[in-house]
Amino acid sequence: MPAASGKRDYYEVLGVPKNAEEAAIKAAYRKIALKYHPDKNPGNVEAEENFKEAAEAYEILSDAEKRAAYDRFGHAGVGGGAHQFGSVEDIFSAFGDIFGAGRGGGSVFEDLFGGGRSRGGGRRRGAHLKVDLEIGLEDVAQGVKKTIEITRNEICTDCRGSGAKPGTSPSRCPDCGGRGEIVRSQGFFAMRTTCSRCRGRGEIVDTPCPKCNGTARIPEKREVSVKIPAGVEDGMQLRLSGEGEAGPNGGGRGDLYCEIHVTPHTLFQRRGDDILLEVPLGYAQVALGTEIEVPTLQGKSDLKVPKGTQPMTILRMRGLGLPRLDGYGVGDQLVRVLVEVPRKVDEETEDLLRQLAEKESQQIGTDQKSFWDKVREIFE
Repeated sequence: MPAASGKRDYYEVLGVPKNAEEAAIKAAYRKIALKYHPDKNPGNVEAEENFKEAAEAYEILSDAEKRAAYDRFGHAGVGGGAHQFGSVEDIFSAFGDIFGAGRGGGSVFEDLFGGGRSRGGGRRRGAHLKVDLEIGLEDVAQGVKKTIEITRNEICTDCRGSGAKPGTSPSRCPDCGGRGEIVRSQGFFAMRTTCSRCRGRGEIVDTPCPKCNGTARIPEKREVSVKIPAGVEDGMQLRLSGEGEAGPNGGGRGDLYCEIHVTPHTLFQRRGDDILLEVPLGYAQVALGTEIEVPTLQGKSDLKVPKGTQPMTILRMRGLGLPRLDGYGVGDQLVRVLVEVPRKVDEETEDLLRQLAEKESQQIGTDQKSFWDKVREIFE
């Protein structure tokens, strides 16, 4: 690839391979831009040059056509297409024009630096909101749709978001000239601060709207429908895009985050995609074997208990657990067998148990005999 004199390869500048995807290029630029950002390196000329170099590389490699020309002809292929950033301020202004609006209404540069620098009125996304949602294990098994009520800031209907009394209009801020920020030059650098008079709006409201007191937004209650998928786990967050608060000056809405809390069940315990149920059975049932009816999240189902089932044995009922969140497969219901010992017995039952005990002592099993042999060895 032919190279222009004095310029490094753009892939080398960002530290990415030539087959890097768009997301990798953006991530690499994010890292370099944050490292050499002027606000973090005041007075550092070398950092400023690195900042400009990375911006130029990102501009070319993030554009499909420019990148194709660069891959084929090198710097000569984009000689007229690469923006010549004379100063840091050129970068701040150029990125908004070149890349347009990103998600939520902010430019790519704003996306990289978490809000960026306001331009002409301070249009920002509204605040995100968060709510807690409680659901039962049955809801996890089937999925559920809930309607919740939230209070969020909405655009004032009287002033239509201007903050000015109906029939009047805001005026341009005399301190910042409508930019929403004050620029102070210091050598090679220009420091930007939010205008204290208009607080970044770029406008001054002389006659506030009586309904919203000039804030342009008012709190209102809203009902929002939330679809909770089957298999959701406790602590997970669902994001409802655009259901947060309205942004100032016509900015986009924030998002609504719903944190899921699964309430404990009276019978079942969750084990990933499986559910555990403990069932108490009598001695005769586990010794002779039986078939019982047990509860499941889908209703009642029959369970066969084999003859000679030992206490704490777990029997598996396949496909009666929770659906996996990705939609592929369903867990099982695990049934742990507990042997219930009666606290009181009548005379007839006691006689039968004594006969059984005498018979067991005569026909003691190999495992049991081995255990008591070990006990004797310890004490003798």
